[in-house]
Amino acid sequence: MSKADDHFFNIFSVVLGILVAISLVLFAIARFIGTPFEDARADNDPKVQQQISERLAPFGRVAVAGQDNSALAMMAAAGPTAGGGAGAGAGPAIPASAEEAYQVGCAACHSAGIAGAPKSGDKAAWAPRIAQGTDTLYKHAIEGFQGQNGVMPAKGGQAAWPDDLIRQTVDYMVAKNQ
Repeated sequence: MSKADDHFFNIFSVVLGILVAISLVLFAIARFIGTPFEDARADNDPKVQQQISERLAPFGRVAVAGQDNSALAMMAAAGPTAGGGAGAGAGPAIPASAEEAYQVGCAACHSAGIAGAPKSGDKAAWAPRIAQGTDTLYKHAIEGFQGQNGVMPAKGGQAAWPDDLIRQTVDYMVAKNQ
């Protein structure tokens, strides 16, 4: 490379660097000057305000008995439905029978004894639980229970299942383990 080429490359690099620096400075000045105007426009735009309100709104509301709840819009549940059909939302269907509910939800823990669950067929492990009575078993199955020997999650982790199905499944399991 000749000396003239080196000189040209050095000058070209300096000019290019200056142009990039000027561009960055102009961009920073434009952002500094334009930000208040953009904020004011966003504050006055009803669509932007609506979007902000939707993002900040709570995802659920509670209807309290004895109070005026007419402002709460009732929306159809989008989850699974009874009878094996799927609802508008995602998720598995609710089992049609206690035996199916046992296979779908309960067998995962009660077949292997996970988290201290009494194994199906282990009559010695089931006897003290069955002796407590079905009302206690229903309560523990529906509301959940944490004891010295293990943990029972509420509804076995199947929150969408109705209490009646849980009771039928408890009866099925008791009959299977007596």
